[in-house]
Amino acid sequence: MAWTQQEVRELKEGRYMILDEEPCRILSIQMSKPGKHGEAKARIDAVGIFDERKRSVVFPVTHKVQVPMIGKRSAQVLSLTGTEVQLMDLENYETFVLAVTPDVQGQLTPGSEVQYLDAMGKRRIMHK
Repeated sequence: MAWTQQEVRELKEGRYMILDEEPCRILSIQMSKPGKHGEAKARIDAVGIFDERKRSVVFPVTHKVQVPMIGKRSAQVLSLTGTEVQLMDLENYETFVLAVTPDVQGQLTPGSEVQYLDAMGKRRIMHK
């Protein structure tokens, strides 16, 4: 299980939630007051961690949503080719290959350490 559940009222800006089967970072939350026969609603704007797409949803504040378990880990750069980088995790010494994104292009050198996100079976290098 790579996620937990939380009510919408417990979420905060800057934290994470799952929208459209994609882990997303919450950009903003606007709460409305309850109506005469309804309950308070929350409008959430978020951006995908891995696909960078913006998403907006409206839920009742008592609605339960999925919150991903995100690991922030360290790795060492083993080799660098044009569009891919080979990394070795510094805890379990696992090696893997990730695509080089434009925001980290030029910042990677063999032998240096980088931070990466690991969530729901996907990985991404964090920019500095």
